[in-house]
Amino acid sequence: MAKNNYPLAIKDFEALEARYPYGEYSLNAQLDLINAYYKKNDPILALSTANRFIRMNPKHPRVDYAYYLKGLVNYDQNTSLMYRHLPVDRSARDPSPAHESFAAFKDLVEQFPNSEYTPEARQRMVSLRNQLANYELYVVEYYMKRGAYLSAANRADFIIKNYDKTEAIPKALSLMITSYRQLGMTQLSEDAEKVLTSNFPACPIP
Repeated sequence: MAKNNYPLAIKDFEALEARYPYGEYSLNAQLDLINAYYKKNDPILALSTANRFIRMNPKHPRVDYAYYLKGLVNYDQNTSLMYRHLPVDRSARDPSPAHESFAAFKDLVEQFPNSEYTPEARQRMVSLRNQLANYELYVVEYYMKRGAYLSAANRADFIIKNYDKTEAIPKALSLMITSYRQLGMTQLSEDAEKVLTSNFPACPIP
């Protein structure tokens, strides 16, 4: 592992676990195996090993590390090299890895608030939450382009209720106002406009 020879490290960790399946060495090998799979860029085996460890050892003193790695694997899938280097809006991509990463980090934060990995997990959750909110905005804008204004308004309302305090809220309110106007729902449009002006006075009214 120290020399970044992850295939050989995986081979040795797997051998240790197979030959000595019981005891602390085997459990520590399983945790290191998760990390080795992750470093080798094998997310499927990393996640399956992490899930197995969590399921079989929920009271282990280092199970917080398994949750952390589980979140990290999905986080990196969400921000893969393809997403980072191609001119593609990540908010338009499949949000499943982001949801799964957020869930793993949330489990870590809630179950192990004093873990050494919790501060980083909290920071990553903020980033993921903003990205998930932006994905929902992408869906709202898609509905708007299709003229599905009721679906757009409902999805914007979902953002406001589930992703409060994210950067997507002003845009969601603006899209909601426009949707209600298109539907002729004057009162709902005016109510949304009041929320926008009172909470985001610098945001222009659509």
